[in-house]
Amino acid sequence: MTNILQAIATIINNPIPDLLSYYKSQGNNRIKAMGDALKYFVKDAFANTIDEPELSKPEKYDEVFSWIRGNQSNPPNLMIRNGDAIEVYKIQSSKGSIQLNSSYPKSKLFYNNPQITLACRDCETWTEKDIIYAIGVTSKDNTKENLKTLWLIYGDCYAASKEYYEGIKDQIASGINAISDVEFSETEELGRVNKVDPLSITSLRIRPMWLINNPSTVFDYVDTGYDPLKNFQIIAIMKESKYLSFPLDSRTTIESISVPGFNINTQSIKCPDNPDNLIPAKIITYKI
Repeated sequence: MTNILQAIATIINNPIPDLLSYYKSQGNNRIKAMGDALKYFVKDAFANTIDEPELSKPEKYDEVFSWIRGNQSNPPNLMIRNGDAIEVYKIQSSKGSIQLNSSYPKSKLFYNNPQITLACRDCETWTEKDIIYAIGVTSKDNTKENLKTLWLIYGDCYAASKEYYEGIKDQIASGINAISDVEFSETEELGRVNKVDPLSITSLRIRPMWLINNPSTVFDYVDTGYDPLKNFQIIAIMKESKYLSFPLDSRTTIESISVPGFNINTQSIKCPDNPDNLIPAKIITYKI
């Protein structure tokens, strides 16, 4: 079974900032934009298929992943078979927020999340999964768009427990639905108002639009090694307990890497549920 440590090792062996040109040169005609290329790159990193022929990749994907068809409305983008879930986001600002749209930040991915499709629930036997946020920061000039930074952050280092987000969402929805003299209808969103105008032909959908701060600002109190001047860098953050849960051979592989620009260390990060509490975390970086 693959894991984040193996994916990091694969990327170090195959650093490809110009993802769009690379995948087009490999004959992948489905990739039309940098966001598509980033998702394929993350998928190939975890499946260790970056340099494999396109025709042979689907079989390997099926071995490694139980789910590869997520989208903005129906998370996650990927689920490792009997392993972690992965959400992929692309942004063009090293400081800008990440738009999560209608999906609040997740410390874990739960089977009963209403946004998960039935096919995803049934793709393997599971109840909850650790989730990795793969956030690609790109830079664009007149000729091409390059991947500058790839953050790989576990949700339980980045987001609070689901009760915090669901609580505020439910509170807002209750307040909206308590408004008098307005006709509401059942919805999975915050609210839907019908017959807004005199002709009763207009409706109003009230939807949540979640954003989360950029990792470079969220973790600015620890030494992540982030360097905006580098051509390409990976920064991975996970609880030390998660790191130690990986197989010994995966940890040995990552700890044996001795290339310039690679570093792995243990630091203390704030607990998302209680920032006054510090938790030991592994921070893995690679910069070129």
